Amino acid sequence: MRLILLGPPGAGKGTQAQRLVHRYGIVQLSTGEMLRAAAAAATPVGLRAKDIMASGALVPDDIVIGIISDRLDQPDARKGFILDGFPRTVPQAQALDDLLKKKHMKLDAVVELRVNESALLARVESRVAEMLARGEEVRIDDTPEVLSKRLASYRSLTEPLIHYYSERRKLLTVDGMMTIEHVTREINRILAAIGAVDAKSAKKAPSKAAAKSSGKAAKAVKKAAKASRRAGKPASKGAKKPTPRARPVSKAKGGKVPKKSAKKVTKRRAKA
Repeated sequence: MRLILLGPPGAGKGTQAQRLVHRYGIVQLSTGEMLRAAAAAATPVGLRAKDIMASGALVPDDIVIGIISDRLDQPDARKGFILDGFPRTVPQAQALDDLLKKKHMKLDAVVELRVNESALLARVESRVAEMLARGEEVRIDDTPEVLSKRLASYRSLTEPLIHYYSERRKLLTVDGMMTIEHVTREINRILAAIGAVDAKSAKKAPSKAAAKSSGKAAKAVKKAAKASRRAGKPASKGAKKPTPRARPVSKAKGGKVPKKSAKKVTKRRAKA
């Protein structure tokens, strides 16, 4: 399974990525961590990235793609991966497509966590207010002002990716404003629906066939219960009392026809 998670800062991409990693045994590929690891390992691409990062400049796309390429060749990435923090722009997405094509790999899906930006800002403001009330120090990058700038950057640079992947029928949108558990369940559901998870992993959640079978069984039980209730009605409510004429002789006391009934029968015969 090969995925990309899209969404603005604070959408919960990191939390959902970790849950997918634990559930399906795939790896989370963070470009920042890969750059630092490559620099520490002194790989040719890593050394180029190290000098650029030391100067404070942005690492060019070709170097980032080179590092991703090296990382995808490692054994733990064979089962699948989640790209975190890349691509951020359409040119990066195009470069990633070319890389995967060369490696004969296919991107299964791009999961977009759609959120309400106003709600995100309100959350941050509330969290900052609570931290200040407790006398805690607020991180400089965890303020409404910084988040507003990051959201603006996301809209201008990364949001065009939604259209890019939508055109290629890779985009799957999930309501990121739901609870963490609901978002996780919805992601797992859509991944199972498109066949992005293997049979072993899919067993952890009910398959479509199992759900259909379960639905049929539930209907059968309801139908049987309804039939049972209908069958029981004459014995309880709405049952007409048998007339004396219809009452079996064997059920009368002593096996004899009651006197009143006998008189009625005699009168009817007389009239006839």
